[in-house]
Formats: sequence, structure tokens, C-alpha cells
Amino acid sequence: MNASRVLATAARVLRQLRHDPRTIALMLLVPVLMITLLRYVFDGSPGTFDSVGASLLGIFPLITMFLVTSIATLRERTSGTLERLLAMPLGKADLIAGYALAFGLLAVVQSALATATALWLLDLTVTGSPWLLLLVALLDALLGTALGLFVSAFAASEFQAVQFMPAVIFPQLLLCGLFTPRDTMQPALEALSDALPMSYAVDGMDQVLRHTDMTADFVRDALVVAGCALLVLVLGAATLRRRTP
Repeated sequence: MNASRVLATAARVLRQLRHDPRTIALMLLVPVLMITLLRYVFDGSPGTFDSVGASLLGIFPLITMFLVTSIATLRERTSGTLERLLAMPLGKADLIAGYALAFGLLAVVQSALATATALWLLDLTVTGSPWLLLLVALLDALLGTALGLFVSAFAASEFQAVQFMPAVIFPQLLLCGLFTPRDTMQPALEALSDALPMSYAVDGMDQVLRHTDMTADFVRDALVVAGCALLVLVLGAATLRRRTP
């Protein structure tokens, strides 16, 4: 992996995104709008918003970054851009790292906007540090970016990329403990939820919600989410195709 090539790839992706305001709006504003909508859905029950808002603050950026990253990467492959780039002295790892860096920078802005909105405009109450909340939201967004880069290698069209959401995101959403505690699930489902990264993202948010200080469980959850994102990026580099057949 070459640092200058990674930075050049990231700069190219950011220049392209600058000319696509709809994609930027989707990445930066949709999580903010969704968390705002959730706040007023539970307008008569602020305690409910406090209990689920922190978890969804991490889930919404993950879903958004997954969609945008998978479609954007697939579009570059189907247009022949990736094939031309890989014909140059540019490795797959350089390309994936450049994309991850570019979308990761946007994920920082996205997570900061969503967290600030939830805490200071929507009065989300958490016991722990807002910085820890932001950290988990950012790790979730980076995980969504990594998953999007990975699944784009297996899609032949933008429609197929969207179809991966029910297969990749929805099972994690149902099993992450958002709707019911994971230890009350059927044992096989509980074991499956223990292997899914979104479960640790929700657990990490829950630690910030309930504890004033950083706990050992929070550190474990954050490391698992970060490790899964790194692993998926490596798999994405290994499975990246030059073009769509």
C-alpha cells in the first residue's frame, strides 16, 4: 500500500462527491432527519427516545454509509473507471483504502452532525461522555462504509447493490438487541447475534447511556466494531473486481 496513491484516490473521490450534492445531502442530512423524526414520534414519551435514540444514532449512519458507498463504488466499476485506474500503478489495497479514507472523512462530519443534533437540539439524555457517543457513531459509520465497499464487488447493478441491504443490514438490525434483549432470544439466534458487529455497536451505545465512565465492556465493543470494519476492508480489497461482467 502506497500512502501517496491512497491520498490521491481519496482526493479524487472527494472531488467527484463535491459535484454530487444529492449524495452529500443523503450522507449528511438523512441521519439527522431520521433521528429528529424519531424524537417527535416519541414526543409524548421522552424516556423512550432516550432509551432507543442512542442506539439508532449509531445505526442510521451505518445504513446510510452502506447504501452510498456500495452504489458509488459499483457505479465506478460499471462505468469502467476502476478498470482504467487498476491498469495504472495502483493496487487494490490502495484503491480500497482511498475510498475508505474519503468516505471516512464524510463519516466524521455525518456522525458529528447527528450526535450534536441529538444531544443539543433534541435533548437526548445520556449518562456518559458525548465524545464516547460520537466515537461509537463514527465507528458505526466506518463499518457501514466497509460493508458497502465489500458488497459492491458482488453486485452487477445499482439495484442489486440495494438488494444486499435486506441480506446484510436487516438481520443485524433485528438481532442487535434494539427490539428485545439479546439474552432473551432463542439460543441459536443469541449465538448468531454475538457474531454480528451491529450487536456490539448497540451494546457500546448502551454503555454510554448507562455509565458515567468508560467501561471495559465499552472498550471491548468499540474494538470489535473497529476490528470488523478493518477485516471487511481487507476482504473488500481481496474481492474487488476490475469491471462488471
